[in-house]
Amino acid sequence: MQIVVAGQGYVGLPLAVRAAEVGHRVIGYDVDPHRVQQLAAGQSCVRDVTSPRLRAVLDSGAYSATADAAALAGFDIAVITVPTPLRDGVPDLTYIESCARTLGEHLRHGATVVLESTSYPGTTEELLLPILEETSGLKGGADFLAGFSPERIGNKRWSFDGTPKLVSGIDAKSLDVIKDFYDGIFQTTVPVSGPKVAELAKLLENTFRFVNISMINEMAMLANALGVNIWEAIDAAATKPFGFTKFTPGPGVGGHCLPIDPMFLSWKAQQELGIPFRFAELAADVNRHMPDYVVRRLVEALNKRGIPVSGSQILLLGLTYKYDATDLRNSPSARVAELLIGLGADARGSEPNIPDDDDTELNVPRVDATPEEVAAADAVVLLMDHPRFDLAMIKKHAPYVLDCRNRLSGANVETL
Repeated sequence: MQIVVAGQGYVGLPLAVRAAEVGHRVIGYDVDPHRVQQLAAGQSCVRDVTSPRLRAVLDSGAYSATADAAALAGFDIAVITVPTPLRDGVPDLTYIESCARTLGEHLRHGATVVLESTSYPGTTEELLLPILEETSGLKGGADFLAGFSPERIGNKRWSFDGTPKLVSGIDAKSLDVIKDFYDGIFQTTVPVSGPKVAELAKLLENTFRFVNISMINEMAMLANALGVNIWEAIDAAATKPFGFTKFTPGPGVGGHCLPIDPMFLSWKAQQELGIPFRFAELAADVNRHMPDYVVRRLVEALNKRGIPVSGSQILLLGLTYKYDATDLRNSPSARVAELLIGLGADARGSEPNIPDDDDTELNVPRVDATPEEVAAADAVVLLMDHPRFDLAMIKKHAPYVLDCRNRLSGANVETL
């Protein structure tokens, strides 16, 4: 089949390449001409797809990248994987709306449109479907098919295609076609009764993580005030073989999902039902203030050593939002750096996972985590314990370390 994957970022590119590898003709559509130029040259922009894999499907002719909407004509299935950010607490669905209009101009009888972008329950049927119908003049279900299948990017244990894939359709025929398409890409597909169930399931997955991380972050603050080692307590609780899921504290929650997705449901509940989603709102409040707690702990530690934070040299290690990631979006490290600079500290950052020629803003002057830089700092803050950091060297040379990941121990180390 001819497949269009609209949006060639961390969700769309892995799907497009995998679909090409299993035999489809795939057009990777993106409105960013620089990204399209990179992809056409065989340079992957996401970690889950290596450049050799990308070049292989390019060379075979199974995949092509374009910013030209005219190239979308004649598609059998189009998958929307565009961003859905929050703007001042309100879901911004303009990327979905724009993409739906573009696809609607090329929608034909019998074609299928699948939304993968995360949003509140009702987005597929109440927003996407009407735009497709208005733009194309066709009727959903009768003339074309549609559904929702939430993205689930794999982790170290679960590969992209090995992660079970939820699928849904606006009617039985849509579900059949969408399931058949994803059956050829993923090892396991899980059909549900409709798009709203699939949309809510995605929000449930991420809200579960968000709330539990918030809870353990707040418990870490309480444990420290009580003089109890939270990390030892977590390991002790994790010996229970049932009824407990292990979460660990950190400097806050970042990325493209966890700080955002639960707020979609909170906004929807407030708008339609007039009731707050209190767990999500409380969790968001806790995590917003975790960088403040990290800085407060650091200031207290410096004071004990007779060092004022103003004028002190602080080395921040690991600026991405999670372990071994290459993504800085919504990373709590940015807020930590902002607070320290506001207090007059000379804050510097080391992030080995971001290439030297990357034009992404790191928010702090960039340095390498060399023995000289570590030794010169009044304090080192281990925000993210990337595998490329030499932890033994850091422990040896740092005068003081605030370890937010519980990877170091010793007289010169304090854990969060």
